[in-house]
Amino acid sequence: MKIGSIDLGKQPVLLAPMEDVTDISFRLMCKRFGADMVYTEFVSSDALIRHVNKTQQKLTVSEDERPVAIQIYGREVDAMAEAARICEAARPDILDINFGCPVKRVAGKGAGAGMLRNIPLMLEITREVVKAVNIPVTVKTRLGWDMNDLVIVDLAEQLQDCGIAALSIHGRTRSQMYTGEADWTLIGAVKNNPRMHIPIIGNGDVTSAERCRECFDRYGVDGVMIGRGSIGRPWIFEEIKHFLTTGEALPGREFQWYLDILKQQVVQSVERLDERRGILHIRRHLAATPLFKGIPDFKSTRIAMLRAETVEQLFDIMDNIPHLLKLKG
Repeated sequence: MKIGSIDLGKQPVLLAPMEDVTDISFRLMCKRFGADMVYTEFVSSDALIRHVNKTQQKLTVSEDERPVAIQIYGREVDAMAEAARICEAARPDILDINFGCPVKRVAGKGAGAGMLRNIPLMLEITREVVKAVNIPVTVKTRLGWDMNDLVIVDLAEQLQDCGIAALSIHGRTRSQMYTGEADWTLIGAVKNNPRMHIPIIGNGDVTSAERCRECFDRYGVDGVMIGRGSIGRPWIFEEIKHFLTTGEALPGREFQWYLDILKQQVVQSVERLDERRGILHIRRHLAATPLFKGIPDFKSTRIAMLRAETVEQLFDIMDNIPHLLKLKG
């Protein structure tokens, strides 16, 4: 699969952009485990053109994470074009436009998935952003605003006509948010539309290597994007790449190996921020990781882990988990 001149190889697996998740340390971690491309957290065009420091910091990319895309969102044509030029100066490989975020503070104000209620404006923004930069521009969006407005097949053609280099589709409507199951049939319909010639990347509910293989085989997508399935589980990319290559499941490792990866994430988060903010940031990964699933009577340990306020406290709790496993075993 190629996005512009960037060759991602056959059946690439990408890390989806996620707010408060895909910071630079997590992107590098996922890259280490085989993610073929990574995306930044989304960046507000309005905040960017106002030079908000916290927003500008999101533009920092590393040579070790390439190819990397910066994702922007907004609802004003001029602001989005100017933000695109600012992003290009940060030297990402790709610029992605977020027309898919469903949360109220974004979509409710007409940005993100809110653009699905104003397709002409969405297309105007896309055309102007494509004109504004010299790097490939891609789009990420959803099936439509709600189940009565499933516009993605026609919309994909319109976005392609605006000059985008690839399209990522989350298999839900905005109204669904993250509930129910992702519908990949419409993603497949876009891919199988003979008028489409840009790469189509599918996203939604891919949480295993087997499901990823099925999405490639059944729906014919060019790439698969992993979002929530990677939170607290950056090694999912290694599992998927191994399965796609060999057809066999990657043998599991010792529990301690996975625990050490989570501890590395803690350390990196604290180094990037500070102890208090770093621990707050990483709690989402610790709460979501499947590593602790099925451990009997784990609730009190989980609560203690998510309440820890220092690295020392947190690591003391985490270091005791293997002993709990031995006792339960």
